[in-house]
Amino acid sequence: MELILWRHADAAEGERDLERKLTGKGRKQAARVAQWLQHRLPSKFTAISSPARRARETADALKARYKISDRLAPGAQAGDLVEAAGWPRHKGAVVLVGHQPDFGRLAAALVSGSAAEWSVKKGGLWWLSSRVRGGEVQVVVRAVIAPDLI
Repeated sequence: MELILWRHADAAEGERDLERKLTGKGRKQAARVAQWLQHRLPSKFTAISSPARRARETADALKARYKISDRLAPGAQAGDLVEAAGWPRHKGAVVLVGHQPDFGRLAAALVSGSAAEWSVKKGGLWWLSSRVRGGEVQVVVRAVIAPDLI
């Protein structure tokens, strides 16, 4: 399985958290990362977004159909995120578009097996793969990308 944890791009401040929209900088970040992904994702993949407007606008940049899941809303627990993605059993690639610190905590748990507060930059992503070796599931870090590096 391929799991891409894509944090929403830069968003405007606002009183109603779920309605915050991307800034001009955020739209540029989302477009750069989406273009990078479009050149690397398989032709068939699943994309799932948080219901937050900033996450949906980030997912829109991918120019692909996606589902919206409350399991990816701000404050999501790692268990909700892995269930939404089907990790590690899902066949194929899944792009989750969501939030920090949720994605940083999930990346830490999957990669290190420990609870930790890892950071995912706004608009950035972690691309993880699962594989089975010696009967055990292993996690492979394929890419960690920040939008200012593309």
